[in-house]
Amino acid sequence: MRPITHWVEQHALRRPDAEALVDLGSGTRVSYGVLWNRIRSVAHALQRDCQVAVGDRVAILSRNDSRVIEAMYACALLGAIAVPLNWRLAPTELAQVCRDAEPRVILAEDAQASVCAQVRALDPHLPPVVSWSSNRVARDGYDLMADAGVPDGWAPTDVDEEAVWTIIYTSGTTGRPKGVQTTHRAALASMLGILVAHGISADSRGLTVLPTFHVAGLNLFTNPILFAGGSVLLARAFDSVQALHLLREAEPAVTHFCGVPANYQFIERLTEFESRPLRPFVAVVGGSPVPPSLLASWRERGVPLSAVFGITEAGACVTAVPPAADPGVSGAVGLPVLHARCRVQDVNGSDLDLGQIGELQISGDVVSVGYWRNQEATESAFTRDGWLRTGDAAAIREDGQVVLVDRWKDMYISGGENVYPAEVENVLTDHPGVAQAAVVGVPDPKWGETGVAFVMAAADAVLEEAEVRAFCLERLARFKVPGRVVVVQDFPRNATGKTLKGELRTRLSDRVD
Repeated sequence: MRPITHWVEQHALRRPDAEALVDLGSGTRVSYGVLWNRIRSVAHALQRDCQVAVGDRVAILSRNDSRVIEAMYACALLGAIAVPLNWRLAPTELAQVCRDAEPRVILAEDAQASVCAQVRALDPHLPPVVSWSSNRVARDGYDLMADAGVPDGWAPTDVDEEAVWTIIYTSGTTGRPKGVQTTHRAALASMLGILVAHGISADSRGLTVLPTFHVAGLNLFTNPILFAGGSVLLARAFDSVQALHLLREAEPAVTHFCGVPANYQFIERLTEFESRPLRPFVAVVGGSPVPPSLLASWRERGVPLSAVFGITEAGACVTAVPPAADPGVSGAVGLPVLHARCRVQDVNGSDLDLGQIGELQISGDVVSVGYWRNQEATESAFTRDGWLRTGDAAAIREDGQVVLVDRWKDMYISGGENVYPAEVENVLTDHPGVAQAAVVGVPDPKWGETGVAFVMAAADAVLEEAEVRAFCLERLARFKVPGRVVVVQDFPRNATGKTLKGELRTRLSDRVD
């Protein structure tokens, strides 16, 4: 099989001057011809200078940058595995991920140099780091690789479609990061599903503000638009003023945009939001529950938001609300996309009738082959007949639309980032003054959800909320740090001693501050 980058080569041959990427951080514009040449050059240099071979991992630590896309496609060309790292993680968390992935090399922007140094201090066995200049003032090691070219006749070996292209780490319910493996076949299936569901073509022009270490940043809509031969505006990070300006003023016009609810909320709170009409574009929202008021306000502005459901283990868009669907159905996340199937089962593993609530499960080419070096987690994530268990409670309506009801797992989503309470609880109980901890997600007007930590003090310990949160900030990414810390004498428990988190949430709703 030709690697997944074959379509970039096709665009480079047929339309070499067509615009592929616009790096908004530096203003750099990359045509398909230049993109393909740089991909090949980086692949050759990784193979020659870093001894990257088929199956080797290449870690990438950077905010959104056109070179992230180049590096990932270079890995695809070699049959290597790209491991985009979450730059928001604490050094201890990054070190843990790197120990698990064992990358052959780390590609990183220079703005992450101090983080790389801290990670190396925690794990001196880390591989070498090849960096690039964030503002492109200096031509660092990576750009020298990208500009070097390739010898005549050089070509990598063919890549098996079942080979893994990316590993994206997501925190596990046990607190241990899990690397979700996506094959070339699964990545292509996901792109095709999104392309059909959201009407992507060579005329499409997408604005990407979500981080490219996530499936949403990669596939809503960067990869599918590049697959179709369109153009992608890549923002270094989300900026509400910049986003509104581009959605309203960019020429050619932006046709596709995806954000979490908080992104849309920040945009509509701008004073200039109401000053002039918006141009029509495909507006996708996902990553956390979507408030009905948000759907209504954007619909009134002439831009209906299309809710989607995605999961790292099956891609950014497993279901999508079709344009003609009733916008008033609470929790509706649409129909399964091409190459994805959905079903709902009860706790005994029996299929449920339409409208009945059970666990949402997924199958099809979009589904991951499992977790990197974690067979136990892989086995628990799938049913006996091979369907992915999402841990989400849902129902399927007569029209085929999936309606999410609640989460079966404790995981909550803060600002589009998945947070698993067990991971946060592990850190809290490392505090010398904390005997036990329980974390729950609660609604938050800004971030969708945020964490509240209930802690029991150790004997003779005095716990202060600010000090406990500061302790967490040193060990966790900011989005994982609980927004509140509540000191309690004990937890509500069932007969076996298990903490009843539902009752903790009730305590919060009953609490008057």
